[in-house]
Amino acid sequence: MKINHFLVIILAIVAITSLKSLAADLPKMKMTTDMSSGIAIPDTLETRIGTLNLFDGVPDKETVKKIFENLDFQRGVQAFISGIQIASMTGLRKGLLEFGPPNTTIVLFENLMDSKALWLTTNTTSVYMAAWLELKDEAIVIETPPDVLVIIDNHWFNYVVDFGRLGPDKGKGGKFLILPPGHDDKIPEGYHVARTQTYGNWVIWRGFQVNCDTKPAVDITKKIFRIYPLSQKNNPPKMNFVNASGKFNNTSHRMDYGIFEEINEVV
Repeated sequence: MKINHFLVIILAIVAITSLKSLAADLPKMKMTTDMSSGIAIPDTLETRIGTLNLFDGVPDKETVKKIFENLDFQRGVQAFISGIQIASMTGLRKGLLEFGPPNTTIVLFENLMDSKALWLTTNTTSVYMAAWLELKDEAIVIETPPDVLVIIDNHWFNYVVDFGRLGPDKGKGGKFLILPPGHDDKIPEGYHVARTQTYGNWVIWRGFQVNCDTKPAVDITKKIFRIYPLSQKNNPPKMNFVNASGKFNNTSHRMDYGIFEEINEVV
């Protein structure tokens, strides 16, 4: 059957006119509210991830895919930003523990740093020394040498305490008591006390050359520096001092996808 196109157009016009008339005759509901500009979601949104298409605020299939891919990207960026601290500190931990177990191993650069040490922000003039401090449920004592520049950071790279020139010992050396998370035992007198929020902590200090000689700084550290549980104060374990100068040692975190695996390992 042939369709009269003119008749179709006439019927369409009649239908549209009738619908408009019907809409005009509809009663205005008691709760009818004029929508403020900018609140209703448009059917099309131009964004940095492309065009988003919606119907009555509901995204279509392709738009849903774009939105979820963007969420994955944003969460990946946030995971990197939020986790780079523990990835970096884990790199330091692993690098230090290559020389021996925590607490009893002290890594010294007796002949200064060189290109074989992939460390964070170091130089080749300071006499670097470091240890990985691992706490359990007991406070740990650190006996410190004089005239050093030291910081202790927890596993989130948050500050715990200074000792040495900027510490409460005022560069004279002393005994520090580091309290683990949740520690509520009685604290004995005679210590500079600091509390950490993580069980793993980075202890890094600089000694200073004397007339271009590293030996005085190294010798005083070997003579005085100790780490031991408070319960072993009368019989502290022997320290193992390791010269890391000239030895390849990587303490850096990954800068590719592997950083997410490093962060996940800590989690």
